[in-house]
Amino acid sequence: MNIAAFITTFEARLPKNLLKIFNQLNTPFKIQQYLDGLTYIGEERDRSPLNVMLDHQGHCLDGGFLAALCLWRIGFKPLLIDIVPDPDVDDDHVLALYQIEGRWGALAKSNYVNLGFREPVYKNLRELVMSYFEHYVSVHQQKCLTGYTHIFNAANYTRYNWAWDEAGANKVYYKHFYGRKPISLITKSMAKRLNPVTDRNYASETLFTDLKESFGNREH
Repeated sequence: MNIAAFITTFEARLPKNLLKIFNQLNTPFKIQQYLDGLTYIGEERDRSPLNVMLDHQGHCLDGGFLAALCLWRIGFKPLLIDIVPDPDVDDDHVLALYQIEGRWGALAKSNYVNLGFREPVYKNLRELVMSYFEHYVSVHQQKCLTGYTHIFNAANYTRYNWAWDEAGANKVYYKHFYGRKPISLITKSMAKRLNPVTDRNYASETLFTDLKESFGNREH
């Protein structure tokens, strides 16, 4: 399915009020503002972009794919990466990417205020991902970002109807997006030397955060 047909099919499933909102998301920053207005919920359910909008809630994975869809509609490719911590320390975090004048920026739905929008000023993906490093902290006040994946182009998976079909979206998420080997950001010796996050910095990083929804705290 080509981009026009894919977007048109998605739009046909939106109620009029949400279609109006969707069509107003015509810049990366406006898309990010919409993501910021959604309720963050760190549940096991992974919604399709359609259900994120219908339910007005989501997390970084389904919010990231919604952001990629919105970027695709306004002329960017629907590109995503996963930035990852050490296993069992924190959640991974999904970024929707965009590029202007050869520089990378990112959008994301997050429970943490500093893990969202990035201006398109970064020369390469590693530089972009490292902008999240000092902000990627666990509830135990550890810096825990250790890697990132290669770029994933969601345009290659329209056969799954991932924008509106939740079963299809989950096939894309778990058969194709997840499970790819990450690229390391830091060495093991670097990780051992990392200092803890101070109480003051942790307070600033978790401003507006619902800590009940954070990895290690949530019950669902």
